[in-house]
Amino acid sequence: MTTSQPPALLLHWRGEFGDRELDALHTAAFGGGDGGGGGDEVDRDPAPWRARLERHSLGWVCARSAPDGSLLGFVNLAWDGGAHAFLLDTAVHPDAQRRGLGTRLVAAAADGARAAGCDWLHVDYEPHLRGYYQDACGFRPTDAGLLAL
Repeated sequence: MTTSQPPALLLHWRGEFGDRELDALHTAAFGGGDGGGGGDEVDRDPAPWRARLERHSLGWVCARSAPDGSLLGFVNLAWDGGAHAFLLDTAVHPDAQRRGLGTRLVAAAADGARAAGCDWLHVDYEPHLRGYYQDACGFRPTDAGLLAL
């Protein structure tokens, strides 16, 4: 069995992106533009990603293909303004999955949080992602609570 090599990638802390471009990645990775639905809304306005991130995030990491600059991965790093940072929206395009890109995105986000003086990096995940976040990315399990609003 042969495995294809991943494309050459460039990771950018607080990298440039367009709202439509990030919506397209989200749709490909999760099946919905901003986490709110089915990805069939082709003609809808994109989610206001840039405005949200500028207002609420410590930073984010964009992964781009070196040959053509296409957006292949993204992770958002929210924070409390102090010691705690939170991973959100870790997304890798299906064509680039299972090649270590997500792990590289998380590591770059952890570096950004560390550089900002954060002491803790939190992530919530569904059970099927436990191996990825714990084994591949090095998170340890903790007790947490969730309240649906």
